[in-house]
Amino acid sequence: MDIALMSMAGSVAASMSVMKKARDQVEGNTYFINKMTGVSDIQALQHAAQPHLRGNVDIKV
Repeated sequence: MDIALMSMAGSVAASMSVMKKARDQVEGNTYFINKMTGVSDIQALQHAAQPHLRGNVDIKV
């Protein structure tokens, strides 16, 4: 078997493993943040971080 091919395959497998671990960590952090702040508080945090969004509603009839 070609050594270069084996090296590339091992590198890809290692990269995928690292990405899966990072994704799992982000999901865990998201769950923790949502649990600690509560769903209604998330909307307040979003509004505090971006107060210019969802401030006005234009309705034309």
